[in-house]
Amino acid sequence: MIENSAPKPDLLLEKIADYVHDYTIVSETAFQTAHLALLDSLGCGIQALKEKLCFQLLGPWVEGMKVPLGVRVPGTHFSLDPIKAAFDIGCLIRWLDYNDTWLAKEWGHPSDNLGAILAAADFLNQRQAASDPPLTMHQVLEAMIKAYEIQGILALENAFNEVGLDHVLLVKIASTAVLSVLFKFSKSQTIDALSQAWIDGHSLRTYRQAPNTGPRKSWAAADASSRAMFLCWVTEHGQPGYLSALTAKRFGFQDVYLKGKEVVLAQPLENYVMENILFKVVPAEFHAQTAVEAAIRLYPGVKNKWDKIAKIKIKTQSPAMRIIHKTGPLLNYADRDHCLEYMVAIGLLFGRLEASHYQDETAKDPRIDNLRAKMEVKEDPEFSREYLDKESRSVANSVQVFFEDGSHTEEIVIHYPYGHKRRRDEMMGLLKAKYVSGIQGHFLGEQSEKLIQFWDTPGLLTKMPVKTFMDQWVVKSP
Repeated sequence: MIENSAPKPDLLLEKIADYVHDYTIVSETAFQTAHLALLDSLGCGIQALKEKLCFQLLGPWVEGMKVPLGVRVPGTHFSLDPIKAAFDIGCLIRWLDYNDTWLAKEWGHPSDNLGAILAAADFLNQRQAASDPPLTMHQVLEAMIKAYEIQGILALENAFNEVGLDHVLLVKIASTAVLSVLFKFSKSQTIDALSQAWIDGHSLRTYRQAPNTGPRKSWAAADASSRAMFLCWVTEHGQPGYLSALTAKRFGFQDVYLKGKEVVLAQPLENYVMENILFKVVPAEFHAQTAVEAAIRLYPGVKNKWDKIAKIKIKTQSPAMRIIHKTGPLLNYADRDHCLEYMVAIGLLFGRLEASHYQDETAKDPRIDNLRAKMEVKEDPEFSREYLDKESRSVANSVQVFFEDGSHTEEIVIHYPYGHKRRRDEMMGLLKAKYVSGIQGHFLGEQSEKLIQFWDTPGLLTKMPVKTFMDQWVVKSP
């Protein structure tokens, strides 16, 4: 016999809904960091426009279809329906694996939520009545802070990767939550939409792991953010929620995916994640950032001596061992940018690492695989411990090179990457240079100057309508 009494909303759904509706962000540090994250993410997206596989995914579902007052996709002339626009913006931001990162038991990129947030905000702002106050970029930054927080805090103690699910599940949850507020849902509607997100089909990590690593990992989050937009759309159009989506016996999320284990919030939802987000200054999977920096530091001492190298020792943390420690052939761009050994080899050979180094032309260089064959990668238990320590949050690696004549370089040990909060001041010039490079490589003259001014003058965004901001990123039709 089945008991069919109406369930109460799951507590987790209520906590997230309470947070997005009731919590006020007052942290200046969080807003300042969100400003950096917004522009850094868009800068990453502009650089991704050069990638053919990425650009082929952009534009209307049906070629030639036009959407009046549609959502603009930065760096392009496209004006799209909000669901496709969320995909396109998210796809650009994520494609190069260059956007900000969050590391815990579950990994991810909270800036992936920006595809949905910007698409929803531009869509709503353009359709508002002239008498209504416009959505501002301050509201976008606030939505970002809350989306980062939901994704990041859920990642602290819930390892969905252990059951084969991809972290983009959390993009869908976080985006759905913050979009519901932009769409002016009631709290009960937010709970309805969140329940839809939890019971939705979820991506398997197989496209992110050997032997199946492939380019889907660059658009999986875009798919999740556009799905969040769709789930908010169906909720807005009267579809009810499923209030025990997580806890329902046998058929709820926790029983189906986690064998009954509870999904938990490790700490209250506030603004911790944005304040501690990790930025990238090189396009490398984040667990390898300090290894790449170490390799680049070693470059002057190994330059033109690569054929004399006998062994390369790398010490790393346990997540890197699981995700990016990889031997054997590397079949594509996505395979290479998730290979610790490949990235270290590039640093030792060229003294830098750029997105172009993952392309087939560079990968044909026989010296790369020669160096990979000489690498010995081991986990350092202390590095792993520090990685999970919430006070430390280090992402440590070390690299040391040994030569055939018995000599060796020093062991370069780096605990905190440039993008870490502890090295934020040291990083600022590099992060700006990354943004400026992307902007100047795509936009011309006055338009380029205005976009760079956004970086230098954060106050410009405080009261700026979303439409005005998005106008600055449009390029003319070809």
